[in-house]
Amino acid sequence: MSRLLTYAQALNEAVSLTMEVDPAVFIIGEGVDDPKGIFGSTSGLKEKFGDRASDMPLSENGMTGVIIGAALAGMRPVMTHQRIDFTLLALDQIVNHAAKRCYTSGGRQGVPITIRCIIGRGWGQGSQHSQSLHSFFAHIPGLKVVMPTTPYDAKGLLIASIEDNNPVVFIEHRWLYNINGQVPEGLYRVPIGEAKMVREGSDLTIAAVSYMTLEALRAADMLAEAGVSVEVVDVRTLRPLDDKPIINSARKTGRLLVADTGWKAAGFSAEIVARVVEELHGLLKCAPRRIALPDCPTPTTPALANNYYPRSVDLVAAVCDMLGMKPDRPFAQATTAVPLDLPDKLFTGPF
Repeated sequence: MSRLLTYAQALNEAVSLTMEVDPAVFIIGEGVDDPKGIFGSTSGLKEKFGDRASDMPLSENGMTGVIIGAALAGMRPVMTHQRIDFTLLALDQIVNHAAKRCYTSGGRQGVPITIRCIIGRGWGQGSQHSQSLHSFFAHIPGLKVVMPTTPYDAKGLLIASIEDNNPVVFIEHRWLYNINGQVPEGLYRVPIGEAKMVREGSDLTIAAVSYMTLEALRAADMLAEAGVSVEVVDVRTLRPLDDKPIINSARKTGRLLVADTGWKAAGFSAEIVARVVEELHGLLKCAPRRIALPDCPTPTTPALANNYYPRSVDLVAAVCDMLGMKPDRPFAQATTAVPLDLPDKLFTGPF
């Protein structure tokens, strides 16, 4: 039976269910037991599970070492960071230890940890608290990197991540926490490493990462009014990357646009384009294109932020250009009534 849950509620339910069925699962992180519960994603876990849901000191590298040790001793820790920026303080443990253990032990030891991280814009938090660093983690062999967009995928992929025997970096975008969707009761898994076709089309393919999937769907709706048929693929898992649906879609449409939440230079969008071009060289109708963040640190002021974050109208403009068409109505002329660093009014959060 399915119910309408928010993204945050789906995450909360995934952790709660896995903790119920497996006493080896525990969750730890800065703000886990806070009354606001990291946008509601950890609310009630402390009351339900006691010390298995706990706060931690401001010592990311040390605590990551502790949970790696706990995982090697048979536990399944979930570590949550209120910003992905904080994981930079734990890179030695994540990259040099957790990611390498299975390989260096000849497959005899796994490190079943799930590291939840929050990315994305929000409230003028600027260059040190709004970064999208998923491309970096996707570069590291031994790590799995997951970025669900919908509440259904958030719950199913988080359960699959917690049950996985090797480290998973599970990345959540701030602007997704209050979206809602149908989510089944009980345990279910969405396989790690499978992309998802979320809209079929014939003229152009948009491969989208995390929140940009929603912007891609908005763009597809706008373009449909002009007679343009856009296919949208939600990447969902960055590593291992399921490139077949993207390649097959681009082969069908002949055009590829990649929408990413991170920077363009050396970003994940480049990886997708490279794989498609390697496979379909000479078959595409035009050069692939990427929509991503400008190559500069994240600004704080609304005046700069409004020109920093891409949205659906930017995707529409790129699609029109790739198709060699001038839209009948000025899609790209759309303006926003509020700064782009602020979510819609339905969104609420502790910071």
